[in-house]
Formats: sequence, structure tokens, C-alpha cells
Amino acid sequence: MRSMTGYGSGRAALGEGHVVLDVRTVNHRFLDVRVRLPSRIQSRAPAVERVIRARLERGRVDVSVRFEGQTLPQPMLDIVRARSVYAELAALRDELNPDEPVPLTLLSSVPDLFVINRDFDERALDASLELAAVGACDAVVAMRDKEGEALAAEFAARLQDLADTLSAVKTALPELVDSRRARLRDRLDALLADTKVALDPARLEQEIAILAERSDVTEELVRLDSHRSQMLELTENSDTAVGKRIDFLLQEMSREANTIGSKVQDGTITPHVIALKACIEQMREQAQNVL
Repeated sequence: MRSMTGYGSGRAALGEGHVVLDVRTVNHRFLDVRVRLPSRIQSRAPAVERVIRARLERGRVDVSVRFEGQTLPQPMLDIVRARSVYAELAALRDELNPDEPVPLTLLSSVPDLFVINRDFDERALDASLELAAVGACDAVVAMRDKEGEALAAEFAARLQDLADTLSAVKTALPELVDSRRARLRDRLDALLADTKVALDPARLEQEIAILAERSDVTEELVRLDSHRSQMLELTENSDTAVGKRIDFLLQEMSREANTIGSKVQDGTITPHVIALKACIEQMREQAQNVL
């Protein structure tokens, strides 16, 4: 079992520095990859995304890249353009206010004054980006595995709680029939106390049988046991993505627990039903982060 939460960072040499690629993942219904690259290499985003998609499954994935050290050629000042702009500014100053100085800092607000040198080894850049992306993804998978172990342990504890609660319900159900028989007899005796009508034992047993049939939850308990066993198998012995299957099983378990609660409206069973629903809801919250 793996979690969808993870973080990884990959490094690769480029020029006299390094490319550093960071990957952060959180839960999502599908695989949603978002790549943010420096403007100079923005065209490489699709290639980086392909590497990420080949190694990760499901989750919102945010990818960012930064450079450390001297990696790509640095932007260079266009000396000719700078001189021309400064000369134009000086001429305007001479015409309007000859005594006003023209600071060089004005050139910093002129667009396109620095020229990006695009003469670099594109193959080396692509290889470094891929190597860093692979390293980051490997780190993410390792963290997802570690988080998955913690989730599996949590599910195992909750599933054991669920088994204990189901056992308590099964133990209490036979006593429920006897309790309802006694309550029904007491009510009928009270109603017939001032009359000459005799209570028919056969009819009483017939009504009790009808009540027992309406409140029979054997099928629901069997299905809950089956779903619990399937979930335990998925959390302990599965190496593939199981999040959607676990979510489906938990939906079915929630439905069975609701059915039990509606069929058996008794004070001795209600606390167990509440415990069932609480346990299932806790697992549903955890399941949102399972890959």
C-alpha cells in the first residue's frame, strides 16, 4: 500500500552547476501533473511531464526546477542598444533641462536590454532534467511507501476494532429476540389486564417471529465480515494501487452499517451501530490518501 502524499528532490550536474528538480504530491482522484520551469527552459515542460507520468500514478503532482551554480550561459548586456538608449536620454535631457543628470540606473527599466544567450547544449540540459526528475520520483515513491506502511497499520487497527464490534453485535442479537418477546408479552398483559380476553400464545410467537424476520441482519453482518476481510487483504498484501477499491469497500460497509441501524432499533444494539459507523468513517478519511 502506498500513500499519495510524498516529496522528493533530484539533482543532476549541468555545466559548472546543478539542476535541482522538486516534486510534491498530494491526494487527487486522477494524475494531475503541473510543471513550473524557469522561462528560459519552459519549452522542456512536456518532456519533464512525460518522465513524471511514467513513474507516478494518481495524485496532484507539482514540479519545480531551479539552477544552482553556473549551469546555462548568463544573459549579456546589449552594449550597442544600451549606448543608443543612453544617448537618446541624454539628448532629451539637453533639450528639456541641460542641468539635469542622467543616471545609469534609468537603463535598468529599459526592456530587452539584456540578451539571453541561447547557445547551449540542449541535449545535456534534457539529460540533466530527466536524471533529476527520475531521482525526484524515486524519492517520492520511497516516501509514499513509508507513508503507506503507516496507513496500513492504521487500517489494521481500525479493522480489528470493526471485527470486535461485529462480534459484540452478533452476541447481542439472540438476547434481543428474548428481550422483545418479554416486552411484547408485558405490554399485551397490561393491555388485557382489565379485559376477559385471553392471550393466545401461538399468536404471540407468530408476531415475535415477524418482528425477528424484519430485524434480521444476518446478511448485512456476513457482507460486513466479507468486506472487512477483503480490505485487510488489500492493506496487507497488495503492491498495486488499491485506493479506489478500498474506497468502494468502505462505501459498501457504510451502507451495511446504516441498514443494520435502521433494522435493529434497540438500545442495546445502537451503541454498537454507532461504533461501527464511527470506525468506518475514520477509515474513509484515511482512504482519501491511499494510492
